[in-house]
Amino acid sequence: MALNPFFLQGSQGEQRLVQDLINEQLQIFGVEVKYLPRKIVNTDNIFREVESSKFDDNFAIEAYVNTYEGYTGAGDIMTKFGMSLKDELTVTISKERWEDFIGAFLQDMPDSEINVDTRPREGDLIYFPLGRRIFEIKFVEHEKPFYQLGKNYVYQLQCELYELEDDIGGWDQTSLGTEEIDNTLVDYGYITSLKLISVGSLATLGVTTTTGYIRNIFLNNDGYEYTEVPYVAIGTAPNGGTDATAVAITTSVNNVYSVKEILLTNTGAGYTVTPTVTIVSAATTATNGVTTYHGVGAAATANLVTDSTGIGNVTITGGNTGYPTSPTLYFNTPTSGIGTATGRVLINTTTNTISQILISDAGIGYTSGTGIATVSPPPILTGIGTYQFNELVTGSESGARGRVKTWDAPNNTLKLGTTDGTFLAGDIAIGATSGAKFTVDEIESAEFADKYDQSDTIESQADAILDFTESNPFGQV
Repeated sequence: MALNPFFLQGSQGEQRLVQDLINEQLQIFGVEVKYLPRKIVNTDNIFREVESSKFDDNFAIEAYVNTYEGYTGAGDIMTKFGMSLKDELTVTISKERWEDFIGAFLQDMPDSEINVDTRPREGDLIYFPLGRRIFEIKFVEHEKPFYQLGKNYVYQLQCELYELEDDIGGWDQTSLGTEEIDNTLVDYGYITSLKLISVGSLATLGVTTTTGYIRNIFLNNDGYEYTEVPYVAIGTAPNGGTDATAVAITTSVNNVYSVKEILLTNTGAGYTVTPTVTIVSAATTATNGVTTYHGVGAAATANLVTDSTGIGNVTITGGNTGYPTSPTLYFNTPTSGIGTATGRVLINTTTNTISQILISDAGIGYTSGTGIATVSPPPILTGIGTYQFNELVTGSESGARGRVKTWDAPNNTLKLGTTDGTFLAGDIAIGATSGAKFTVDEIESAEFADKYDQSDTIESQADAILDFTESNPFGQV
């Protein structure tokens, strides 16, 4: 049978009629979805790959749902790594409506962000409100139905459930305006959460000098099996003197636990004879009454100075905030010009303060006075600025980089996406756009945040079964 003679098979009027009918059908039988165009943030110019992208705009458009029972696809799959969702969605949208109400806005955007603005693009997102899920467009079919009356009128979008990677979403519901979309794009994906320090203060030290003191302690034998820190006992000083005190520092090389060095906390005073130094192994007693000693064989000797004056002990007298890592300890050169003291600083990583000053060499020829010992200042004394969404943040020491997802100023918590490298405690996190600068206290978390991710649960359950701190977690040797 010949074609209908009452149609011209391709006149503009006929095409206009078909387009209007399709638009009306979609508005009657469709659902309103949100279309999120993908904008390019970083591009690898060598491999010409998009390294990261952002979604900070959304456009409402009506769409007909072609698939609805379980969205088709492979569905929900339980794997040994958790739940994997393989849902798919196919929707049809009006070609004219997309070009007039979405494409027109994309044409005004820089080419560096939008490289195709004439049609829906693979990689753009569709927010499906009925299931409150975000789907990624994997293929755009623009010739189905095939050229009715000489023209195409719809786009058929074949989508898969969106899996977040290093993409960046909206900010506090101001850019996207849809809470479900913003929460998904901001709170999920690979996120590095940094705890920052806003205020620091330079620690000041007080120093006492003494005579008849232990200048340092030589480690004659480092021993073995020191899985717990031993106690250091030093012989008592004569009447009127001050007993010296010290601590042991242990180390492990190839699962051999030994004593690394002995450091003084107080060099003592009034000694006339070199005191003995005894390294006492830590001991634990089991419920059956059996006592286990942790370590054996370590021995040390004190180096006594009776004809000169050296450092007695060092205390913290003021300041002392904002130290996520140990600062450098400095001792002035003594008046003798030789025998400069050396030591080490211990910090409390919970309070970011200096907890103790240890002396490795008390020096020779010191006289009492101020400024004998000083420490380097904290990485930054006062944090400044406000991090901006999506700006690049760089660690001053580590060189690690990430883009801001959220900045919680009251709690000093900075969440970064698209992280490259590992931030370190003591880094100054510098915002490239805002100029904000704060010291990194610690990495609170660095993981892929996904509400369907069960990896942490699986790991914790596995740790309850196997103790990997043992040399053979699967049984006795």
